[in-house]
Amino acid sequence: MENLEIVTWPFQDKSLNQIGNNESYLNYPVIYILNGSKEAYIGETVYFKKRMRSHIKNKERKSLEYMHLIKHEEFNRSATFHLETKLINYFLGDEKYKLQNKSKTTNDFTHNYFNKPFYDQGVFKELWIKLFEKGIVANEQHVIENKDIFKLSPFKELSLEQIDLKEKVIEFCEAQVQLQQHEYGSLFVIKGEAGVGKSVVLSSIFNTIQEQTTEASSPLYKTENYLVVNHEEMYKTYKGIASQLKHLKAKNFAKPTPLINQLIKQDKKVDIILVDEAHLLLTRPDTYNNFHAQNQLEELLKLAKVVVMVYDSDQVLKLKSLWQELTLEILVEKSSHTEYYELTNQFRMQANDEVIEWINQFKQKRLLPLPYDEGYEFKVFVTLKEMHEAIKTKNNEYGLSRVVSTFDYLHKKDGGVYYITEDRGEYQIPWNITDSKFTWAEKASTVNEAGSIYTIQGFDLNYVGVILGPSISYDEQTDRLVIKTEAYKDVGAYSGTEGIENVEAAKERIILNSVNILMKRGIKGLYIYASDEALRNKLIKSQSKIGENEE
Repeated sequence: MENLEIVTWPFQDKSLNQIGNNESYLNYPVIYILNGSKEAYIGETVYFKKRMRSHIKNKERKSLEYMHLIKHEEFNRSATFHLETKLINYFLGDEKYKLQNKSKTTNDFTHNYFNKPFYDQGVFKELWIKLFEKGIVANEQHVIENKDIFKLSPFKELSLEQIDLKEKVIEFCEAQVQLQQHEYGSLFVIKGEAGVGKSVVLSSIFNTIQEQTTEASSPLYKTENYLVVNHEEMYKTYKGIASQLKHLKAKNFAKPTPLINQLIKQDKKVDIILVDEAHLLLTRPDTYNNFHAQNQLEELLKLAKVVVMVYDSDQVLKLKSLWQELTLEILVEKSSHTEYYELTNQFRMQANDEVIEWINQFKQKRLLPLPYDEGYEFKVFVTLKEMHEAIKTKNNEYGLSRVVSTFDYLHKKDGGVYYITEDRGEYQIPWNITDSKFTWAEKASTVNEAGSIYTIQGFDLNYVGVILGPSISYDEQTDRLVIKTEAYKDVGAYSGTEGIENVEAAKERIILNSVNILMKRGIKGLYIYASDEALRNKLIKSQSKIGENEE
């Protein structure tokens, strides 16, 4: 692609004065990058010199040293707008610069246009290679695409459904923060199962809200807002995003218990609290973690004018976080005003409906015949060793492929290394090793380990290998799954049984929820190894019938 060119000058008036007025790109769609050693700004324009002079006068751009013009003979305004957005996302994932960019308005998200794949794939790939070769960026494209910070970027292109949701949430927040407040704030509930893009749209919403806090014309001007998540790995990712964007502050991202206790101590009510993974909020006291009230969502509703929560009842992993529809209904009745929105389009798994339905039925303890999908690799293995080797192969090819397991194996928080031992005791794999700084799957060494539900919930993998441990078994007589709750080793998952009528059924739900989450991590493929011999044989037999049908 010889007609793609990057031209670089020092970022100063002198450089602009040396550019002749007859240059074709001066009134033609182009993209530009401004950068210093630590910060960068990305934009697009049809009036390059005029835009650069405006940036030179901008106090925020004072630290920037170079301007890079990106031109192409076949650029049009739709293409440059699209590639500008894409560059911002990749620069965020590259983590070389703190970005000065702010988000675009909800109406500006990239639409389809003529020959979009040519620009989206061919031109952008060539552009990123040139930026990498020039040392303007630090990482190759495929490395960035496997980073969690890239996948949760607030600058991601949103679907029409997500844009509609974002507009409704921001309108809701703008209206509700100005109303006279009661004891409980207003509530916006976003529902959706694993993989529908809940966290991506929430990240985008919070980014825009925080930008509007600095705009005097906005109803959200000078509001105090927080994004809360009760999940250590997700919390790290959000803090990582904040560290790369100049207008986001790490202090506005919090875990629920510390924020609740802080605001109560200060006797303070804030404006907006967004809650990701709200199904992980506590629904009963947890003195060990310093939460002494009855329900974290109720406490947040008392402490904010508006609460926006992302919620999926099928992702609850602990009895003390067990959400029942009745629990939510009671809080809805207490809130000043409530609205709902359900996201439905599956984004993570590139699988057909039959694969999704197979997993959904598995969650109900029913085993359907193993489906076949030409574009999604769904495979069962006889041994853990074979599955682990296959995941390593996929990791070499695509990156970000990992083995995960149900919490059926011993693990203690004592700093020691614990193992999953399978294949009649002949194969073992370290498991549930966490790191205080990095998200689990992004460490290259974790391809040699198995992660737990707590290391992977909310994140994407390219290929996922799921170990179904001893708690997941099969009864040939009934042709149904049998959940052995006594085999589940996550001690914390079972604490807090007060007020639960059928504790055994609740424990089953916790285990099946974890299986559902693990199975829906893979974008390109799902591998399964079952510890229970009867279940393993049933799955292998079902897989062999696919081969017969194919022949």
